[in-house]
Amino acid sequence: MIKVGVVKEIKNNENRVALTPFGAKALVQSGHRVAVEYGAGEGSGFPDLSYGDVGCDIVRAETAWNTDLVLKVKEPQASEYHFLKQQIVFTYFHLAGVAPDLTHALLDAGTTALAYETLKDNQGRLPLLAPMSAVAGNMAVIIGSYYLARFNHGKGVQLGCVLDERYGNVAVLGDGVVGRHAARVADSMGSNVVMFTRHADREVELKGQISDRLRVALSTPEIIAETLPDTDLLVGAVLHRGARTPHLVTEEMVASMGSGSVIVDVSIDQGGCIETSRPTTHREPIYVTRGVTHYCVTNMPGAYPRTSTIALTNATLAYVLRLAEGGIEVLLHDRAFAEGVNTHRGYITYRSAAESLGLLAKYKAFETL
Repeated sequence: MIKVGVVKEIKNNENRVALTPFGAKALVQSGHRVAVEYGAGEGSGFPDLSYGDVGCDIVRAETAWNTDLVLKVKEPQASEYHFLKQQIVFTYFHLAGVAPDLTHALLDAGTTALAYETLKDNQGRLPLLAPMSAVAGNMAVIIGSYYLARFNHGKGVQLGCVLDERYGNVAVLGDGVVGRHAARVADSMGSNVVMFTRHADREVELKGQISDRLRVALSTPEIIAETLPDTDLLVGAVLHRGARTPHLVTEEMVASMGSGSVIVDVSIDQGGCIETSRPTTHREPIYVTRGVTHYCVTNMPGAYPRTSTIALTNATLAYVLRLAEGGIEVLLHDRAFAEGVNTHRGYITYRSAAESLGLLAKYKAFETL
C-alpha cells in the first residue's frame, strides 16, 4: 500500500483536478490510501463528499503533498516549492517552457518529476498529452473566432459558411493532435483551412481524417510567409517533445497578417512557435502586437475543467495504478513509461529539457541513477 495525494490546483483559473472520484475509487479498492486536498475537485464539479464517499481522506494541502505519489494537473507553482521532497510528482511539467526556478527546485528537493507530456506508449505516441491537446485544439478555433469579432477589435470576419459560401481563412502550424483537432473544427465551421506539415507524404492521410477541402502545405519559412497575409486566424500547434519549441513565424510575418487578425499559440507551454508569443492567463488572456491579437494561455483546457478532468483521468488512471502497485521500480522495467521521468535524485533525466535549459551538466540518464 502507498499513499497517493491529490492536490488542489492554484494556477490562475485552473479548475481541473488530477483524479476523478471514479479514479480515486479504483485506487482505494486496490488497497491504497488516497488523500484529497479540500476543494480539489470542486472546479470540475466533484465536491469533497464525492471523494469521501469512495474512501478518500479529505485533507489540508501539506498532508496531500506529504505522500509517496502526488497527482497534479499543472506544474508546481512557486508557493508550492516548499512541499517538494523525494516523492513522485505526476503532472504536466513542460520544464523547457517555464522559468528554470521550477527545475532547480525539483533538483534541490530530489523530486522524481514524472511528466505527462513526455511519457510514451509502446508505439512512441504521447498518450497523456493527447487528451489535453485535443481539448486545446478544439478550443483554439472557438477562441480565435470569438476574438475575430469586431467588438473585440478583430477583423470582423466570421469563420463559417453563409449560404454555402465559405468565409474566413485559418492556418494551422503542425499536424499533431492539436493541429488535427483545430483543423477539423475550423473546417466543420465552414472556413478555409491550410495545415502546415513537415511531412510531404501525409496529405492523403490528413485529408482523409479532416476534409477533402483541407489544403496541406509544406512547413517552410517561404510558404508560411506567403500564406499569412491572407490569414485571419493562425493556430500554433507545433511540438518538440520535451524541448523548447522553435519560432516558425517571425515578427515580420505576424505584421503581414494585418490589423485585427488573431493568433492562438497552443505551443506556448513549450515556449511558443511564434516570435511575438508570450504566456498569458485566463484572467488576462490576450494582448496585441503589430495589430494582431495574441491568445497564449498556458493552461487552455482549464477553461473546460469537467471535460478535461474526465478525459485526463481516463488516460492517466492505468499509469497511476501501475505506479501505486510497483513504485519507481515499474519505471525501471518499462522504457516507454520511463520517458516521462524529467528529474530524479537531483538530476535532469530528459536530455532535451536539459539542453533547452542550458543545464546539460545536471543531466544523467534515468537508468543510471
